[in-house]
Amino acid sequence: MADRKLARKVLETEAAAILALVDRLDHRFDCAVELLRNCKGRVILTGMGKSGIICRKIAATLTSTGTPAFFLHPAEARHGDLGVIQSDDVVVALSYSGETEELVRLLETIRRLGAKLIAITGGKQSTLAQAADVSLDCSVAEEACPMNLVPTASTTAALAIGDALAMTLLVEKGFREEDFANLHPGGKLGKRLMRVESLMHSGDKCPIVHATTRMRDVIYEMSRKGLGMTCVVDGSGEPAALLGIITDGDLRRHMEGTADVLDLTAADVMTRHPVSVTRNTLAAEALNLMEQRKITSIVVADKIDGDATKRVAGVVHLHDLWRMELF
Repeated sequence: MADRKLARKVLETEAAAILALVDRLDHRFDCAVELLRNCKGRVILTGMGKSGIICRKIAATLTSTGTPAFFLHPAEARHGDLGVIQSDDVVVALSYSGETEELVRLLETIRRLGAKLIAITGGKQSTLAQAADVSLDCSVAEEACPMNLVPTASTTAALAIGDALAMTLLVEKGFREEDFANLHPGGKLGKRLMRVESLMHSGDKCPIVHATTRMRDVIYEMSRKGLGMTCVVDGSGEPAALLGIITDGDLRRHMEGTADVLDLTAADVMTRHPVSVTRNTLAAEALNLMEQRKITSIVVADKIDGDATKRVAGVVHLHDLWRMELF
């Protein structure tokens, strides 16, 4: 049977290592965030071994939240890759001891090039800490390893500091949901944050008729565009102002109660003040709204500044949203 007592000890040790960081957040953390926020170049993460793996994760988190970052292997940097470091970059170096040979050898070059240096280290008086513009303390009382040898709690603490930097920087930069969606177009996250603008039928694919259009032509437009509905607009302005919509259901109801529906105009049949969403509405929100209202299509409409009129931007069909497998 697995030693669950040891497993609990590992989790408790790593949790304690992260909690111990909370009281260490001071002006040095603020300075590190400021350096990253004001960086005109790229953020370069560097570290050896398991620290290097943590650096790759921090770089990925920064990049996905609007701060260009990448990993530089410190050993390979000494064999030609140093050329990627420029004066307007910020280097974030991770070494628990602060004396990792490959990193220490980079310090002179980083300083000569004029790049800023942030150290994440457990060695508060180490060579790396002394050379850095800002040094963040990630020291731990003990590793989670029973022999106190394998980097476990220390790498977890370093990763937590990286996440704290990235999330604070995200807020400082005003990074929004739509920015995240733009950087994550694929996968489940991207689908959850997708906007209806990327799914809507617009331009020639959007069914549109004027208020004065005869029903024969309305039916033709609905059939040709294949969305089971059409927008009705007033014909003035560009894009056109939304007056209402006509759906397959509207047609059926009028055909049952009108002798010759083809003699009517779109204005006679349309449903006024239809449900609509803006182009920035999340696809998941649009799907929820359509399912609540039991409708199969929804108009995407814009409002021009100073004008309360809704202008047609496109149409989203329920099948387009189902196809995305949002949930």
